[in-house]
Amino acid sequence: MYTSGNSDGETACGARRAHAMKTTPSSVGKGACLGLILATLGACAVGPDFVRPAPLEADRYTTEAMPASTVEADAQVQHFAAGAALDTDWWRLFKSAQLDDTVRRALDNNPTLQASEASLRQSQDKVRAGYGVFFPQVGANLGAVRERIAPLQQGLQSPPSVFNLITLNGTIGYAFDLFGGERRAVEGLKAQVDYQRYAAKAAYLTLSANVVNTCIARAAYIAEVRATEQLIGLQRDELKSTEVQVRAGTAPYSDVLSLRSLIAANQAALAPLKQKISQTEDLLASLEGVVPSKVSLPDLELTGLSLPLDLPVSLPSDLARQRPDILSSEAQLHAASANIGVATAAMFPSITLNAAYGGSASSFGQLSAASGQFWSIGPSVSIPLFQGGRLWYGRKAAIDAYQAAQATYRQTVLDGFAQVADALKALEHDAQALQAEVEAQRAAGEALKLLQVDYRAGLVSYLEVWTADVQFQEATIGYLQAVAQRCQDTVALFVALGGGWWNQPRPTNPAPP
Repeated sequence: MYTSGNSDGETACGARRAHAMKTTPSSVGKGACLGLILATLGACAVGPDFVRPAPLEADRYTTEAMPASTVEADAQVQHFAAGAALDTDWWRLFKSAQLDDTVRRALDNNPTLQASEASLRQSQDKVRAGYGVFFPQVGANLGAVRERIAPLQQGLQSPPSVFNLITLNGTIGYAFDLFGGERRAVEGLKAQVDYQRYAAKAAYLTLSANVVNTCIARAAYIAEVRATEQLIGLQRDELKSTEVQVRAGTAPYSDVLSLRSLIAANQAALAPLKQKISQTEDLLASLEGVVPSKVSLPDLELTGLSLPLDLPVSLPSDLARQRPDILSSEAQLHAASANIGVATAAMFPSITLNAAYGGSASSFGQLSAASGQFWSIGPSVSIPLFQGGRLWYGRKAAIDAYQAAQATYRQTVLDGFAQVADALKALEHDAQALQAEVEAQRAAGEALKLLQVDYRAGLVSYLEVWTADVQFQEATIGYLQAVAQRCQDTVALFVALGGGWWNQPRPTNPAPP
């Protein structure tokens, strides 16, 4: 994952230093020789040079070849297009203006997304601040004090004196980044920018997926409530008919009790469904960045969603360059690599050139007098001779952190492949389950109608009608849940593939940098 010039993690700067020493002519002065050496050292940076991990060698996501399409379910077939481009605004594939508006409101107002964007700007500003180390550091100082000195402190017998001292001076310092420690630190800051950038994209993708899934779930719960209420209405009609038959003596009173029990059970099932609707609405409010009393709820019907039938599927070799979580993990790996260079450079000497110029006087008007002027210039060298193993083990810890980041990256890639495989398999199984629910609902509905006719004619007992009624209700709820699950697993596939952010069209008139 990282390359180095030797076992200590240095790059080829040692070879460049040796080459510079060999090719320096003896006639060149010592000053020019030193300047050449410093310039050569300035191009070096200890520690590994980061290399992007190679994509996993895989030609498919699942153990068997990906099918071209799912089976037909509810008169719809979803087709898989390997290598096709996924739209950035993938939720538009459901062809619902209400859904589009809800997602847009969330993207505009969600605090979590705003926080991730602010973190990205923060990391970018840290990089700009980090570049300051490559420039001379210039400062100015102005001091004015009134002092009383005691000559006895210096072994003198003269009386104490009181005087004013005004000092004005400027300083300039420049740290030679001979071993690239500062450059590695800035490299790590830039890697953090990449991490925050992809973390923001992951937040964008997660938010849009949560909004879409919540809208689908809410629409499904509403449809289940409506179906249950319609069924209760039919059962109440049957109750009236049964009561007439009981009064006429053609049906036992137990049929009335059974029907009342069934109606009560269905009414009891409405409360949990309505509670789930309330929870989805509260969640939408949180995702949109408003309190529940201010949320704008979409008038969305489950049947109003158009199931995406043409599903683009990225090639396995491209997945690691598209999923935000994998790219974020790669950025963290890059930062860990740069930290090795920082820790390695700390083990080498550091050289700083400092200069100061100023003047001192008893009044502002005398600051320019030659007698009070002072200056200094010269380099300072700091050599870490003995640190009790702090620097050595600090570098070992940085290497350990890099190896941990490597393992985390590999696991993130594996998880990404597993999620895509799960989504592909889920869509295939969803189609099979939905078609079974369609057939079950159709059969249960037909059986219920026939038994209701026979019951009114006095040919069957209500127990048979009651059983068919329960089966039809269960089949209807199962059908609605299967439709919602198929839509949500389609969302899961779009998310597992990375959301298509890399296909976002570039602005026609980009802003100046």
